[in-house]
Amino acid sequence: MTSDEQDLPAEGADSEVTGQELTRHISAEPFPIEITDILDLHTFQPKEIPAVVEAYLEEARRKGFATVRLIHGKGIGVQRERVHAVLRRTPFVEQFQIAPAEAGSWGATIVWFKHLICDENASEGDSH
Repeated sequence: MTSDEQDLPAEGADSEVTGQELTRHISAEPFPIEITDILDLHTFQPKEIPAVVEAYLEEARRKGFATVRLIHGKGIGVQRERVHAVLRRTPFVEQFQIAPAEAGSWGATIVWFKHLICDENASEGDSH
């Protein structure tokens, strides 16, 4: 087994990217990731990206962010396409576009969420 293979999760292992906080495995120990309006995806393995983005979007919206920025890197566009595929199938994403030059250019994507309505808040236990 190469040193690269030792760093990979076991075949079929699930990421723990659910609940109140996103988590990331380092040496088999998850740690919380603070939810802000920016998520840099460079620290995640490519196969983790869809699950991480899905969980992050849910938590960012729950925290009340209207827009977020996802930093996927410039590269050849593989990660950008993975991120955009998640955004296209996420019902509460109103729109998204490549970031302006000062915010990462084609290495980042800006996402706008649909507005929460009172009925959604009430069903989640909020008293609005």
